[in-house]
Parts: sequence; C-alpha cells; structure tokens
Amino acid sequence: MSVPFLGRRRSSSIKKEFSEKELNELRIAFDLLDRNQDGQVTTREFKIMLNNLGIDLKQNKVDELIRSASHAGKELIDENDFLKFVKQIQDLCDLRNSKDDDEQDLVAAFTVFDMDNDGYITKDELRIAMEMIGEEVSEDQLTHIMEVADTDKDGKINYEEFAQLLS
Repeated sequence: MSVPFLGRRRSSSIKKEFSEKELNELRIAFDLLDRNQDGQVTTREFKIMLNNLGIDLKQNKVDELIRSASHAGKELIDENDFLKFVKQIQDLCDLRNSKDDDEQDLVAAFTVFDMDNDGYITKDELRIAMEMIGEEVSEDQLTHIMEVADTDKDGKINYEEFAQLLS
C-alpha cells in the first residue's frame, strides 16, 4: 500500500535559481501564505495575501493565476510551484528593467545630438555631434542620414525617428 503525498516537498532544480538567502525568504513567504500549514497554497489563501497587499483581483483571476502556476493545473500550488511562479515574475521584471535601461540610453544619446534641446536634431546638429565624437561625415552622408531618419519629411529628426533609426 502506498502512502499518499502529504506535506512532503517535491525536489526541484528551481531552487538552484535562488541564493540561499532568497530561498529562505521565499520559504518564509510561502509559509505565511500557507495559512493552515498543509504544504499547499489555495486560491483563497493567495487572495487573502493579495488583498492584504492592496491588490483586489476578482476570484476568477486569482483562480487562473494559481492554476497557471500549479504543476498539476489545479487551484493549489506547492512550494516548488511558488518558486517557479516567483522566478517567472522576476524574469518579467528583468525584461522590463532592461527595456527601461535601453530607453534611458536612447534618450541620453538623443540629448547629445539635440544641442539646443528643442526636441529635434537638425542637419547642423548632426554634423557637429558627429565631429565631436570623431566621426568625419561628408555632406552627402549627412543628407543620406537625414533622408533615411526623417520619416515625416519635416527636415529634422524627432526622438521617435531617432529611436527607430537606431533600433
């Protein structure tokens, strides 16, 4: 006769994704979520935590979140499911932060070229900025850059056009 799986933790490689300190903190968080200490978090327990954080989600959304995090597709998650869920959220945050850093770099680069801070790069500003960074460009090259970058054909490059050119 087999003994049912009760309160035992499944082994998982997900634990390798976290430092020992992070893992300990996440275990504490999981234990706080698991109000009845049965080794599983229900949608009800998860919704209580969200409400305590000021996040008001409809029950069907909470059910959907937990089902998507559950290795069995049920409305229960164990510690490993929880760790995988947290890792997915961290990865999403890393992607968002990476995009924010790229955006900041583009804005900084645009500012270098937009010398009079009017929100546009003129042909003269482009020439001066290129000279400042040690790039010699001919009049034909400048004209070509302006033709390619200036998609709205107003004779200057706005931030959106600059970003499009560099992407």
